[in-house]
Amino acid sequence: MRAKLTLLAAAFALLCACQRSGSRVIAVIPKATSHLFWVAVENGARSAAADAKVEMVWNGPPSETDYARQIQIVDSMVARRVDGIVVAATERKALVAPIERAMAAGIPVTVFDSGIEGENYTSFVATNNYEGGAIAARELARLTDGMGKVALLMNAPGSTSTMDRERGFEETLAKEFPKLVIAARQYGLSDRGKARSAAENMLTAHPDLKGMFCSSEPSAVGGALAVKARELSGKLKLVTFDSSADLVEDLKGGTISAMVVQDPFRMGYEAVKSVVDKIAGKPVAKRVDLSARLVRRDDLAKPEVIRLLTPEKK
Repeated sequence: MRAKLTLLAAAFALLCACQRSGSRVIAVIPKATSHLFWVAVENGARSAAADAKVEMVWNGPPSETDYARQIQIVDSMVARRVDGIVVAATERKALVAPIERAMAAGIPVTVFDSGIEGENYTSFVATNNYEGGAIAARELARLTDGMGKVALLMNAPGSTSTMDRERGFEETLAKEFPKLVIAARQYGLSDRGKARSAAENMLTAHPDLKGMFCSSEPSAVGGALAVKARELSGKLKLVTFDSSADLVEDLKGGTISAMVVQDPFRMGYEAVKSVVDKIAGKPVAKRVDLSARLVRRDDLAKPEVIRLLTPEKK
C-alpha cells in the first residue's frame, strides 16, 4: 500500500511538473506598440515562443515616453508571477527598480533594444547602436564630401538605444570628419508630428544645412515630411535610422539618401529565447550584439534587404 501511495505521489508530482513546464508564461514589454518596428519585434518574439512551446503575453505603453505606464506593466507581471520578462526600457534609470524587483522575485529578465543603468538582469539583446550611429555619420560624410553643416534630429531623452546612436554619430563626425559640423539638434520626442516641427525649425534657422541624421523611425518620418514640404528632396542629404513602408518609398523617391536598419524580428526572437534558455538552465550570454546595415536605393532589390525591410511578413 505504501509503495502504491509513493508511486501515485510521484506520478502526481510529475504531472504537476509537466503542467508547469507546459504553461510557462513569458511577458514581452516593448517601449510602445504603435510603430512598425515593434510589430516586427512582436512577430519575432511570438516565433520564439511558439518554437519553445511557451505562452507569450505582449503588453506595452501607448508611447515611448510613457515611463510610468511601462513601470506599471512590469510590476503587474511580477505580481502575476510570470516565468520570465523581456523588456525594452523606455528610460535607462526609471526601469532599474522594477527590473530589480522582478529579479529579486526570481523572475529572469532580458532587457532588449534599449538598456538600463547597471547590470542586474539576465541578458541584454540589442543592435550595436553606437556602431549604427557611426555608420550613419560615415554615410552622411560621403554624401556631403565631409564638409559643411548638418543637423541631428534626436529621439527622446533617456532612451539608451537612440542616445547611443546619436553619440556614435556625433563622436564619429568629430573624430573622422572635423569639417562636417553639427549646427543644430532637437528632439522629436518619438512623435512624428513633433519631429516634423523640430526638423522645420532647424531648416529655418540654418538654411545652409547640407544634411540631417534622424536617429529613430518617428524622427525619420518627421524629418522626411519636413524635407518634402521645403522641396529639398535630393538637395539636403537625409540619413535615417529604422524603416517603415513610407520611409522605403522616400528612399526610392530620393527624399531619403540612405537608411541604417536593424533586424527587429531577430531581436524579438533572441530576447525571448534567452529567457527560455535561462529557465531551462542553459547558459545565456550576458550581452548579444546584433549588427545594423546601411541601405541605399540600389540595395532595395536584394533579398536580404527585402527581408529586413518587411519583417512583419514573416
